[in-house]
Parts: sequence; structure tokens; C-alpha cells
Amino acid sequence: MSWQSALACWYLRRQFRPRTLKPRINVEQARALTAKRAWSPRVPRGWRLRELYGANDTPLHGEWLERAEGAPAANSGPVVLFCHGGGYYFCSPRTHRSLAFGLATRADAPVFSLDYRLAPEHRFPAALDDATGAYRQLIANGIAPESIVIAGDSAGGGLALATLVALRDAGDPMPAGGLLFSPWTDLAATGASIRANDGIDPMFSGPAIALAGKVYLGDTPATHPYASPVYADLHGLPPLFIMVSSTEVLLDDSRRVADNARAAGVDCELEVWTKMPHVWPIFAPFIPEANRALDRAAAFVRRVTTHRDAAQPSSAMSMV
Repeated sequence: MSWQSALACWYLRRQFRPRTLKPRINVEQARALTAKRAWSPRVPRGWRLRELYGANDTPLHGEWLERAEGAPAANSGPVVLFCHGGGYYFCSPRTHRSLAFGLATRADAPVFSLDYRLAPEHRFPAALDDATGAYRQLIANGIAPESIVIAGDSAGGGLALATLVALRDAGDPMPAGGLLFSPWTDLAATGASIRANDGIDPMFSGPAIALAGKVYLGDTPATHPYASPVYADLHGLPPLFIMVSSTEVLLDDSRRVADNARAAGVDCELEVWTKMPHVWPIFAPFIPEANRALDRAAAFVRRVTTHRDAAQPSSAMSMV
């Protein structure tokens, strides 16, 4: 564990976790604090940021990070559709640029960060509708499904997985893979790590998870497979790559998905990193472990978009 990672955990434990101990969620405060503290890295040399906020004539609401020489096109290499985290009620593509930029440059893949609608103004299934709509629009724009990886972190990781399930159920062509960073896949908060890692996780208290779920769900049951894909049948999904920390209250949200995916015959690799903060790749380039995690994530993107036909089901789990 690097000193940079230890510092990030120290900061989160003192500045973020105490807010998750409160009996109710203050959506407006969370959004205001995030906007105030959000750090946006410079656009990498040779790349450009193209914002599509307020584009009412397309399901692609968000921003592209793409090579400066042109927009993504068919057969031009991998493309990542990224769903940001934030409990479905705060954060945005802007708050997650460090992760998206780091992934794009390492994978040499344009990344579209989706600005999906947020709860409680737009409850389930608004985010899912936006994600499936964005994927379909990418295909309509000429990008081959086998070139696309759907990625996400935390709530966005759960959304990415739910999007794969919904696309399969609707008969859409499957993308090349799913990349999940500390995904939130069980809004019912039934995983054993919700209790076992409560007090160990530097960012979240265990009881806060179910509270956050209610903001997004409204009257929808927390076990709905499109909201909590840990309860979904995962057969027929493309390869999955999951990263999570050993100390997260959401650890079992990843472990159970990996077990379910493998049982369904899905190629799934799970990496459990030791004592990292929740979604530590977002701290790139400051945390060395974030840089290494993004290197591995980018390798997955390149692998599944280049050699998908050669992929074999995996039962790999590693501790990092």
C-alpha cells in the first residue's frame, strides 16, 4: 500500500465517511460538495474533449474523449461507453474525467462518458434507459458492437452490468466486454461485507448503502435484476473484468457477481486489491495503484476487442 493510497484513505475516512453515518441522504449537499471539490485533469496531448451536453436530438448526452484527428468510426479500434458512479444521484462525467482520461489514453480508445439522468428527479429505470439508448446510438453511428466495451464504477459499474443484461434480454448485439470498478450490484445491501467491512471501509458505512438505494429505486423492489444485477441471470454476457478492494463494504457485490457469472459460463476475471479506497483508479495519476489498475483495465479493453473469438471462460481471481 503506497503512502499516496494511505493518504487518500485517511482523507476519505475523515471527510467523506462521516456523512454516510447520517440517517438520511442530503442529495443537494452531496451534489454541491462534489461540484466544489471536483478536479478536472488537462485533456491529454493529442486528444480532444467534445461535450454533448444538452444535445436533445441524440441519446448521447455526455462527453467524448477522442483522438484529435477525428471522431470514432466503424472498425477504427475499441470504444468505451463509460457510466460514472455517484449512487445514481450525484457526480457526472466531469467528476470522473481522471478515470476516463486514464483509461482512454492507455487503451488508445475513445471514451464516451454518459451523462445519464439522476435520481430522485429521475428514478429507476431512467439511468438504464439512457445507457441502453446510448449503446444503441453508438451502433447506429457505425461503431461495431464487438468494438465496444461498457465500463463503469460504483453505481455506474452496476449500471454497466445491468445494461449488458437488458441488452441481452432485448436481443441486441452484445458488446465486446464489461469493465467494472468497485461495482454496486446489490441495492438491497445483503452482502456479508456490508457488515464485515463496516468500520474498515474508509469511504462508506454499511447502512448507507441501502439508504442510497432507496433514492434511486423509489417503489421498485431492490432485487429487480435491472437495478441490482447480482440477482440477474448472467448467461450469454460478454467477458467481464472486475476490480474491487478487500476493505470495501461493496466487496461481496463483486464476488457474488463473479461467482454467478462463472456459474453461467461467462468469462469473468475478478481482482481483489488489498486495502484500496473505493474506486481507487479515479485517483490517477496520484496513486500508483490507480495507475497500475488502469493499465490492467486498458489491457482488458484491448484484449476483448482484438481477440474476442479466442476468449475462453475464466475462473481467475487474484489478490493484488
